[in-house]
Amino acid sequence: MPAMKMTPKALAPLAIAAAFGLGTLAPHAQTTPQKVGFVNVDQLFAAHPNDKDVKALQTKFQGDLGTLDKQIKDIDAKGTAATAADKDKRAQLVTTYNAQLKTYDDQMKAKAGPIETSVDAALSSYAKANGFSVIMDRSIAQQSGLVVYADTATDVTEAVKKNVK
Repeated sequence: MPAMKMTPKALAPLAIAAAFGLGTLAPHAQTTPQKVGFVNVDQLFAAHPNDKDVKALQTKFQGDLGTLDKQIKDIDAKGTAATAADKDKRAQLVTTYNAQLKTYDDQMKAKAGPIETSVDAALSSYAKANGFSVIMDRSIAQQSGLVVYADTATDVTEAVKKNVK
């Protein structure tokens, strides 16, 4: 009987079978349980001393932008009966609306950014100090369907609030 020549092509199936076989024999380490918590992010933001400034800004711009939006919609409701003057006025209103929206976004980033940084730091600090692997926003977890059940003892909102500055 002729000797079988061992080529890389002939050894490939044997190597794959050996790798799978050895993988199934390797001991599996037990994973440690992961500590998961939930928070109400809206409450954490509301706990920050500067949240009142953000709320005031939201109220102001909702009124301003709401008025412009209503004026634009009133012209749109005219449909084909809108005059050239109406269309010019609408274009001006849209320009004003977009400019105010950008101003609002810029002001909101300036006011909300530090609050977000503070809340993130409080969450991170609390999670590390208390051995949490994951902390999720309870409302997002519920709405997404990602979490079907969570024990109320997993809510750490009040504990994290103490660190929000």
